[in-house]
Amino acid sequence: MHTMQFPKELVYGQDSLQQVGLLSKKLGNRALIISDEVMRELGVVAEVSELLYDQNIDSVVYLGIAGEPKDTYVTDALQLIRQQQCDHIVAVGGGSCIDTAKAAAVVHTNGGQIRDYMNQAKMAIEPGLPLIAVPTTGGTGSEVTDATVITDVSDEMKMMIKQPAFMPEVAIVDPRLTLTTPREITAAVGIDSVTHALEAYLSKDAHPFTDQLAVNALSLLLDNLRDVYHHGDRYEARHQVMYAAMLAGMAFSNASLCLVHGMSRPIGAKFHVPHGISNAMLLPVVLEYTVPACEQRLYELACKVRPERESLSQADGAKALVEDLLRLCQDLNIGNFQSYGISEEDYMKSREKMAEEALLSGSPGNNPRVPDKKEIVTLYERAYAYQYFALDEINR
Repeated sequence: MHTMQFPKELVYGQDSLQQVGLLSKKLGNRALIISDEVMRELGVVAEVSELLYDQNIDSVVYLGIAGEPKDTYVTDALQLIRQQQCDHIVAVGGGSCIDTAKAAAVVHTNGGQIRDYMNQAKMAIEPGLPLIAVPTTGGTGSEVTDATVITDVSDEMKMMIKQPAFMPEVAIVDPRLTLTTPREITAAVGIDSVTHALEAYLSKDAHPFTDQLAVNALSLLLDNLRDVYHHGDRYEARHQVMYAAMLAGMAFSNASLCLVHGMSRPIGAKFHVPHGISNAMLLPVVLEYTVPACEQRLYELACKVRPERESLSQADGAKALVEDLLRLCQDLNIGNFQSYGISEEDYMKSREKMAEEALLSGSPGNNPRVPDKKEIVTLYERAYAYQYFALDEINR
């Protein structure tokens, strides 16, 4: 038996943002808008404020999000909620804005601090403050998941927290909002979505429902992600990528993530590498490590994404899919941690702690091949200056 978790209401399509006032009116009469300076400069925050005002909803704006979400942002947002007596939240932006809003919504109604909820040490018994999530990057899928990822700045630990209370009440997915996404962010969140789909399919908790979501998402991403990277103003391609990101988010939220994400989070917390980029930098070494334990599943996925691959052998079909993924990373100019500018000395000093945190997240346990700490340390070492391995050497 499988239980699926989704937002209570999902509005999708061009100009769906226009519904934010009507949807907000169902939740309260004073909203906290959580966003960032980029969205303010682009006029999106003002647009949302006006749409709320048209429905007689007052709003307060918090624009403190800068980079990956931190527990200090959650504290700041909570202070505004309490001071301004807000009764619901509208999060507008990338995954950092939405994850911050999720955390603030839950802590406001359940108490404590966000770190208390790590590894379900504290369970959110009460529903969070009602939240409308409006993604603007078309990649993280946070608008349709019951998970939040927040960095505890005191010990540079990236906390992955997953409980039903963190699911937004409403998701508004408007592809128009992604047209201004810069190329480097398009690459980062796009590869994040690719990894969501791939790991949801390979996860030990995968099931037929999530398989369909993951297959559709990966197919759309392979067909459209290069296009939006090189031609960001192509609406139809943006539309397909945002739809794929939403599907991939639904898939992983209900099937769990695996080793790439488990290893990626500590790198983001320690070295401030964008989450999608660190995923992509880890993907080759993790795939090389994992393929022997999931060749059949990879072949099945390859055939579903590219039906013409059914004529290939299981080994060749799996290799072909891995080749697709690696070429996509190469085409999006994904490098390695060395080329990103991370100090080798600092990186190597951190690898033991990062491995411990990766295991603590629980995600590596869902991987088809489950590593121990020593193996994760080795994978980190190989990833630092890793060159995309020769495609004909996969599984050699």
